[in-house]
Amino acid sequence: MSDNDELDRQEARSANSVLHNGIRVLRSFSVDEPALGVTEIARRVDLHKSTVSRLLNQLEQLDLVLRDPESGRFRLGLGLIGIAGPLLANLDVRRVAYPSLERLTERTGETSALVVWSGHESVSVEQVPSPKLVKHTTPIGTRYTTAASSSVQVFLAELPEGRARELLERGLVRSERRDDVEVSAYLERLAAVRASGVAINAGETHVEEVGISAPVRDHRGHLVAALLLSAPSFRVSEQLRDQLAGVVRETAAEISTRLGAPGCGGDALPHP
Repeated sequence: MSDNDELDRQEARSANSVLHNGIRVLRSFSVDEPALGVTEIARRVDLHKSTVSRLLNQLEQLDLVLRDPESGRFRLGLGLIGIAGPLLANLDVRRVAYPSLERLTERTGETSALVVWSGHESVSVEQVPSPKLVKHTTPIGTRYTTAASSSVQVFLAELPEGRARELLERGLVRSERRDDVEVSAYLERLAAVRASGVAINAGETHVEEVGISAPVRDHRGHLVAALLLSAPSFRVSEQLRDQLAGVVRETAAEISTRLGAPGCGGDALPHP
């Protein structure tokens, strides 16, 4: 074996060791303890403080950790999101959302569904039906095309106002109100949806049905789906409707969090 071969082997072992230790440092952070000092990290990974300091400096340069200038403690950096982005983008939102749909139906006793946007209508892609005898269910693939539909409201609220107005005025989203005054009033309604983070259809498309929807976001904060809860009108008083709206919004935020949505509290949609 030549000296060069041995040198290559040593460099490879050194690189592997640095990579391994760097990952151990990153894994020392947790939800319960998101901020750590050098001494704490060194103790957890069983490395000398000087070694940990060098690793943290390198990780900080790569935006994988962030140092608080006041406390000197470290947190995980946003660069990790960039690394995980391709994985997060490939997560099947249906698979991720399904356990939450089951819990929502169990909690409320009503039908829950996940819908996506086709460009001018929302389409049901997953559903957990209510266990009750009287319930509202729709086949997978059902399309919602009316402006009053709660899921359609969620998606239109995300669009620039000009695009939402165009869809309404061209009839691509069906609405009985298409003059300027009525469209403007509907756009104000969408602004309220953005502010509250939830949309309600209280018997406007079908007098016997109440629909409540909230946005589901991915790791980029982009709207990728809407959560929909459907119930017979006779079971939903105005007070219960408000309570269900909070539960739907909370569940949508839970799904968004599992998809890696940044700072998702489920309270409001950002203005486009």
